[in-house]
Amino acid sequence: MVDPGSPAPDGVPRPLDSTAVLLERVRDGDSAARERLFARVLPLLTRWAHARLPARARDLAETDDLVQVALARALTRLEDFDARREGAFLAYLRQILRNLVRDEVRRVRSRLTETIGESQEDPGPSPLERTVSADVLDRYERALQTLTAEAREAVLLRFEFEYSYAQIAEALGKPSPDAARMMVGRTLVELARHMRDR
Repeated sequence: MVDPGSPAPDGVPRPLDSTAVLLERVRDGDSAARERLFARVLPLLTRWAHARLPARARDLAETDDLVQVALARALTRLEDFDARREGAFLAYLRQILRNLVRDEVRRVRSRLTETIGESQEDPGPSPLERTVSADVLDRYERALQTLTAEAREAVLLRFEFEYSYAQIAEALGKPSPDAARMMVGRTLVELARHMRDR
């Protein structure tokens, strides 16, 4: 795996490439760019998936495996994907991973029902499910879809991938962390309004 900040073979430090640049290089078959891209998104996706996958599902399928499958699926569809911003690619990966987590939860529920029967106690919800009711989570997901792509990316980066405002500004091409903070704040008001309306 290549570290983005490590020196190139000629000893000159590599600049941090944007996600769009790395994606273009991956499309061109650059395996080092693929490794750099994976190194960048893997910890974010793993943390995201771990918070959403119930413990009963994590026992049967490692979070890392789901993340690897999501990355593999994304790579097979890169020709159809146009990411100009880091947030767009993470939002795309999040959607793939969200579908995989949902499928895994269904599979585990079905398997538990077959194995131990309906009378056994359910091991419990995921950390996210313990914090947020299913209804609120559903309204949140629907409200996200009403936002512009950039606004949705800003919310996902801040609250689901735990980016700082400086990181959001860089990822979305905003002039400053304050500009990113203002955008996120306005978007949260809009998101709350859509959730309330539903």
